Amino acid sequence: MRTIPTVLLMMEMLRASTRGHLAGIAKYSRLHGPWTFYRQPLSYLQPYQNTAKAEPSPTGTIDGIITYITHKKELQSLPAGVPTIIIPFLELIPGFPNMTTSGLSGKMGAEYFLERGFQHFAFCGFPDIYWSQLRSGHFEQAIRRAGFAAHIYQPPRTIAQTKHLWSVEQQYVVTWLLSLPKPIGIMACNDDRGQKVLDACKTAGLLVPEQVAVLGVDNDDMICDITDPPLSSIAVNFETVGYEAAKLLDQLMKGEKYTGQTIPPVSPIRVVTRQSTDILAVEDAEIAAALRFIRRNRNQAIRVGDVVNATTASRRSLEKRFRSVLNRSILDEIRHIRMNHMAQLLAETDMTIEQIALALGLPDSKHIAELFRRELGLTPRAYRRNFSSK
Repeated sequence: MRTIPTVLLMMEMLRASTRGHLAGIAKYSRLHGPWTFYRQPLSYLQPYQNTAKAEPSPTGTIDGIITYITHKKELQSLPAGVPTIIIPFLELIPGFPNMTTSGLSGKMGAEYFLERGFQHFAFCGFPDIYWSQLRSGHFEQAIRRAGFAAHIYQPPRTIAQTKHLWSVEQQYVVTWLLSLPKPIGIMACNDDRGQKVLDACKTAGLLVPEQVAVLGVDNDDMICDITDPPLSSIAVNFETVGYEAAKLLDQLMKGEKYTGQTIPPVSPIRVVTRQSTDILAVEDAEIAAALRFIRRNRNQAIRVGDVVNATTASRRSLEKRFRSVLNRSILDEIRHIRMNHMAQLLAETDMTIEQIALALGLPDSKHIAELFRRELGLTPRAYRRNFSSK
């Protein structure tokens, strides 16, 4: 009779990242298991304890572990010889498969603000946490490549010693915000940080999004929807990473040796725009009118002439302005907006590619698939496979 593996999950369940990881792990178990999952601790039954503290499972055996780790010393409390997947918080843990981040959400955040016409940019993160550093680095690199400078929040070293206690750090963030040029697009390393930036804007008397537009990462609706104003955020593929982590754990539980196999890192899917960034920071009124027209009509097969007609500028003048401000043509912008809308439909709906093509006013699904591949670097089917939330 086949033995059902027992997998210990030492993960707090409140965050969007964990919920996404768990959805992927559960999906793998349904398709290739079943597994028995043992969760602990139950915080409402026990006093606070370190996440990496293992106790015997009810069956007496643990076949695999997926656990958060903050510090390397926490490894000492894990059962020896049990296949383990690490979700590192502060730093990568050598000798184990780590569920990591690519940092590419930083690049997506930079491109998002550039597309909206901002000319001032900043990043607010945790300089002492590896995934925040990755996102900050990609953000700054993309901004510099576009010919601008990025302002990176650098708190005093003493702040890290307080674990970024907000009652201590808030005034530093307020002072930093007041020193920045306006209007400015600020990317936070995650939604928690984004919420704090919005709080600091309120304390500083800064208008959001008119003076400061704020973008988070993780698209944790429990956080984004309770902020004032609601926080825009980058959705990432936590579920896909959870599935791949479970796949590797399965291989290790079946006896495969760990020789440095990696789990595909967390990567961005798309930006979910809410009120905190719902503004076009474009001083040129004709370009702003053109961009509003393109966004309003992203489901229509509009042409360059339609966009020109939505303004009072000549086609030649508008093309020149687009290239000067946005560094691309009107047609490039139309394709960019429409293909990103297609990406959203692929990720969030069960519509077929043919149905999406028709909805966008493009009956030739092969043509739209090629446009999509050129814009996003993946075929529509590959994009849906990697990033679907359905």
